[in-house]
Amino acid sequence: MAEKKKIPEKLKKPRAKSSDKSPWWKFALKIFAMLIWVAASTIVSQLIIGRLMVLIMGVENFSQPVPMAIYSALSYVLTMFMVILVPPIVISIRKSKTDKKKVTIDKKAAREEMGLKDFPTWTDIGLAPVGFIVYLLVAGGLTALFGLFPWFNASEAQDVGFNYYITGMDRMIAFVVLVVIAPIAEEIIFRGWLYGKLRNTVLNRYSNLVSILVSTFLVSLVFGVVHLQWNVGVNVFAMSIVLCVLREITGTIYSGILLHMLKNGLAFYLLYVLGMH
Repeated sequence: MAEKKKIPEKLKKPRAKSSDKSPWWKFALKIFAMLIWVAASTIVSQLIIGRLMVLIMGVENFSQPVPMAIYSALSYVLTMFMVILVPPIVISIRKSKTDKKKVTIDKKAAREEMGLKDFPTWTDIGLAPVGFIVYLLVAGGLTALFGLFPWFNASEAQDVGFNYYITGMDRMIAFVVLVVIAPIAEEIIFRGWLYGKLRNTVLNRYSNLVSILVSTFLVSLVFGVVHLQWNVGVNVFAMSIVLCVLREITGTIYSGILLHMLKNGLAFYLLYVLGMH
């Protein structure tokens, strides 16, 4: 008799639970609060950092490549702080007042929920280019579908704060921000924290499949909305779907980070090396 093949631990799917007996409206409100918190944190962080830098430097100096790079990096840092660290701090303070004892956070469990356990594997690396091809196909299909509507402009350029002909050190700084920092930060926030929280929350009430589908759709929807542009939103919505699938397959966000870097790297080359727009 053939020996049963052991399934790798990170590919095992969690069993469906039914421990959440709260009214449906409380459950929906909890989900809605997570989505609003991430979207608001992303937008508010940009407004706070941008406003402060304009007040300090002036509009003309702020629009230069180096200040824009600093603005982007600080915005991501503030967003991650607000999204990841503020909620547990608030919860700890509230519980400490109620229970009169110090509340500790399980850091290992938190990392696993965010898809940051272990280290990147060859599987993570190999799936990234495969996922990139799938993303291009899905994005092309969705863009063609939305192209049927007269208000949708598929060719509208995305304003990322840098001009199309930056050179030298400015180009290197833009590369670090757009191709390295942005993918890592956005994956930690969206496919890490938000997807992990939604996945576990929905799983406490519904089946494993439902939790995957709902979490993937909602994370991708919010990710598209915060880009504040229709054609970009549709594109990154498609990418987010693939990124969520990669997280389910690998159990981490590492493959998603690599795919995101591939996507931003290609865009960077087309915009800031070839000068296409």
